[in-house]
Amino acid sequence: MAKQLPYATMQEVFRRFHAAEAEPKGELEHVNAYTLVVAVALSAQATDAGVNKATRGLFAVADTPEKMLALGEEGVTEHIKTIGLFRNKAKNVIKLSHRLVDEFGGEVPTSRAALESLPGVGRKTANVVLNMWFGHPAQAVDTHIFRVGNRTGIAPGKDVVAVERAIEDHVPVEWQRHAHHWLILHGRYTCVARKPKCPACLIRDLCPYEEKTE
Repeated sequence: MAKQLPYATMQEVFRRFHAAEAEPKGELEHVNAYTLVVAVALSAQATDAGVNKATRGLFAVADTPEKMLALGEEGVTEHIKTIGLFRNKAKNVIKLSHRLVDEFGGEVPTSRAALESLPGVGRKTANVVLNMWFGHPAQAVDTHIFRVGNRTGIAPGKDVVAVERAIEDHVPVEWQRHAHHWLILHGRYTCVARKPKCPACLIRDLCPYEEKTE
């Protein structure tokens, strides 16, 4: 675990990320807050590309909790059976749709606690929805962000909550809105797990990682 980068270095790191891609986007396809909740819930232990392939047909016929309930668990299962853990995920999609209709008037709530009360929705999913749909600077820490945060010193922490807190505490506020997207994309395509692509890295000279690749 690297030490926390100093403030001036953090500013330069995120200035470079912003210069390279000013408006980074999440890669999960969705048409509204509800379909985003469902897509993120389905993405656990699955790739975004795999989820998108399954949800294009699903969201074409069920883009609200009411329509999803009308489709039923078997109908949902048929659409998402190419995704890992699809049976359990189909159950959760139906359960969370029931909860949204029964407790939230069919609308996606805007508090983290309310989102986390939905079946199949954890802290990471809640933070993705708060950030991507509602524009809140929430930090959804996945394996990519955990790795990048610790390797680079951008957000060191022993667990995902510690890394989330490090981002909130140390990333300058003007970069908070897009911080988690920049870090996810950096981890997914450059600072990869087994052999990071250090020669192509925007922040190579700022990174304290000792085992840089050539």
